[in-house]
Amino acid sequence: MPDFLGLMKQATELKSKMEAMQAELDRLEVEGSAGGGMVTVRISGKGDLRGVRIDDSLFKPDQKEIVEDLLVAAHADAKRKLETQLAERMQALTGGLPLPPGLKLF
Repeated sequence: MPDFLGLMKQATELKSKMEAMQAELDRLEVEGSAGGGMVTVRISGKGDLRGVRIDDSLFKPDQKEIVEDLLVAAHADAKRKLETQLAERMQALTGGLPLPPGLKLF
C-alpha cells in the first residue's frame, strides 16, 4: 500500500510550488522572431502578446502580406519557446511525483 501521508505531503508541496510558478509566469517573457529577426514578438508566460518589433524595411505597401506572415511566424516561434520552457519547469517541479503523462496543471 502506498504511503498515503507521504502522497498527501507531496500533493501539498506541489500545490504551493504550482502557485509560485503561476506567479512566476506573470513575470516571464519569451521572445520569438521570424524573417531573420525582421519581426520580433514578446509574449508572457501565459501566452499574452506583450510587444512587437518590425524592421523599418518592411514598411512598404507591397510588403503587407509578408509582414502579416512574419508576425504569425514570430508569434508561433515565441509560443514554441514558451511551451519548451514550461515543460522543463514542470519536469523539475514534478520530478518525483507519479503524474500521468500529458497532464496539464496550468
